[in-house]
Amino acid sequence: MAKNLKSPNRYGGVTKLSNASRRRRPYAVRITTGYVINEKTGKATQKYAIIGYAKTRNEGLQMLAKYHEHPFNIETGDMTFREVYENWSEDKYENASQSTINGYRAAYNVCSKIYERKFRELKTFDLQDIIDNCDKNYPTLRKIKILFNQLYAYAMKLDLCGKDYSKYVDIAKFSDKNPDKYDRKPYTKEQIDILWDLREDKYYQIILILIYTGLRIDELLSLEKENVHLNERYLDIVKSKTKSGIRKVPISDYIYPFIKNWYDSSECNFLLHTEEQKPFKYRNYYDSYFLPLMERLGFDQTPHCCRHTFISLLAEAKVSPTYTKMIAGHKGAMTMTEKVYTHIDMQYLIDAVNSVYYPKNIKNEKTIKM
Repeated sequence: MAKNLKSPNRYGGVTKLSNASRRRRPYAVRITTGYVINEKTGKATQKYAIIGYAKTRNEGLQMLAKYHEHPFNIETGDMTFREVYENWSEDKYENASQSTINGYRAAYNVCSKIYERKFRELKTFDLQDIIDNCDKNYPTLRKIKILFNQLYAYAMKLDLCGKDYSKYVDIAKFSDKNPDKYDRKPYTKEQIDILWDLREDKYYQIILILIYTGLRIDELLSLEKENVHLNERYLDIVKSKTKSGIRKVPISDYIYPFIKNWYDSSECNFLLHTEEQKPFKYRNYYDSYFLPLMERLGFDQTPHCCRHTFISLLAEAKVSPTYTKMIAGHKGAMTMTEKVYTHIDMQYLIDAVNSVYYPKNIKNEKTIKM
């Protein structure tokens, strides 16, 4: 008859608790943390620490084996996901930018269902469940996974857990939820009219500037004052996501006052700026300005829809495809002949952007003082 193998010293064991029939997990899984010597008898008594509870003895033995495979800090082993996040963020946010902090906080807010779960008890399934059911787009899912990565790195450094389950989280299957891949939805004439009615608000002016220049949002937010040529009536785009994006963009008569207002109000190096005279970060601009303005009007367009609208307006006005390519900076769109032989005076481009759709009441106004 085979004998039970004896566990190594301090390995620990599984013991059945009293009133077991009333408990959902009646077995305590514990390890030996040391010994207490009785001064009178000289006898040593083991000291235990509970690492968890199990439904069956076999489940408890498996938990014990997993603990020894990936040991964790017993004293902090009961920390919840929320507590780990709070401790981690206290250090992390001290030197982080506000946009970085906002990104992490937004990712954390999605994880509410595991806030009070013990961090060491979380498994890949729990993390993947957050990803699968939060209904967020791919860039947001990437930020959630980055948060998981950061928290597990922090937890393992402090021996709060023994295995990094975040590396098994799969977000690739949601890559088609990237909003950059969505079909663009141009603003309708009715929507454009509404935006013009609100033109006294400087933040609606930004949306109109985007619609009537075709600038990408990053191009406008990073535009420095030294590249704004008010007298010559063009914007010099020196930072763009593509080589063909480096271009000169004409300023139409109708949005000239908006650009001049922002230019005159800026005390920093950038055309657009926060109330604190700091340049906008994309996440801050989108979350705190663009999205609330769209929601207030019941619109569902993205900043890139402004560029799509501009190109549609140029086509509707029958602007030359060559002019459109030059103004919009389409990637790879210019033919060699157009690149080499086309030398167009800026006034022609200004006339082109002045020819697109504007509300009649705007057309009839003297919107620019020359």
